[in-house]
Amino acid sequence: MRALSSRNTQSNIVLRNEIDKIRLLFRKDRESYLCFYRILGFYPRNIQLYEQALLHKSTSVRSDKGRPLNNERLEFLGDAILDAIVGDIVYKRFEGKREGFLTNTRSKIVQRETLNKLAVEIGLDKLIKYSTRSSSHNSYMYGNAFEAFIGAIYLDQGYERCKQFMEQRIINRYIDLDKISRKEVNFKSKLIEWSQKNKMEVSFELIEQFLDHDSNPVFQTEVRIEGLPAGTGTGYSKKESQQNAAQMAIKKVKEPTFMSTIEEIKIQHSATATEMETEMEIEFATDSETELATGLENEPETELNANPEIEPENVSEKNILVDEISTVQATEAPATSQSKSPCDDPESPNRDLQ
Repeated sequence: MRALSSRNTQSNIVLRNEIDKIRLLFRKDRESYLCFYRILGFYPRNIQLYEQALLHKSTSVRSDKGRPLNNERLEFLGDAILDAIVGDIVYKRFEGKREGFLTNTRSKIVQRETLNKLAVEIGLDKLIKYSTRSSSHNSYMYGNAFEAFIGAIYLDQGYERCKQFMEQRIINRYIDLDKISRKEVNFKSKLIEWSQKNKMEVSFELIEQFLDHDSNPVFQTEVRIEGLPAGTGTGYSKKESQQNAAQMAIKKVKEPTFMSTIEEIKIQHSATATEMETEMEIEFATDSETELATGLENEPETELNANPEIEPENVSEKNILVDEISTVQATEAPATSQSKSPCDDPESPNRDLQ
């Protein structure tokens, strides 16, 4: 039943192509149709969709309603359709594989680097309309156009024709599914995973940032393993430069000479760290002994001040002397405390009146 359905579908495609070929004879822009036919394997119905898919936003045009026309909306649609189609193909190709494996394999196919290469393989790079300034730093422009192209196929021909294009014209010709499923793509993650497994210190440092001839920012990153430069990468984004640097470093760590040098540096770092720990322990022990000795010297004075009931002998003698003086003053107090009368004073002016 499935084979019969497939034959009917194939017959319909052949019949439709013949009808489109006849219509093409009466079109003035048949060269454009033939160009897309060589890429697609069928004639477009609405050629404007494919032309828009190849129109970069740097050269946007206005529609009759005044809206900008470029390939961004088709790129959005094509991204979703491409995920579904590749997921369908991978699911059927790798029976029994887990979800994580299928997801990783699909992501390797639909990532921008792969789509860039596919766009060049089928010749889309020669058909894209863009400004020279935009192309100099947009390294994913071809991949974006490929997604937009998929969106155009979907709108023009439907899902099944779109899937047929991906299977027959793309994957069967340019992609080895078994090989790409084993391929490591995220070089930075791979390098970090390797460093953690081998207990190596890895760092990514931005060593330079400059402008290219079109004044677009360019980043250069260096990867260091145990402080030793292992690779450099350049890109129009920090992420791209880090990926390129990590890719070079992964190749570097496979060299026996480089790894021998890294091992020697690692041993030196370990020895230095051990010496520093020993010095810190000795310094800590010395400080502890000093604090203990200082505490013993101050201990009698501390105990004396801490107990107010214990007083030195000279303090007691002073208290006895003070008590004796107080007793004498108390005995003489009545005589000195009587107040004098003016009559008792011989010099008083009132004495003559008595």
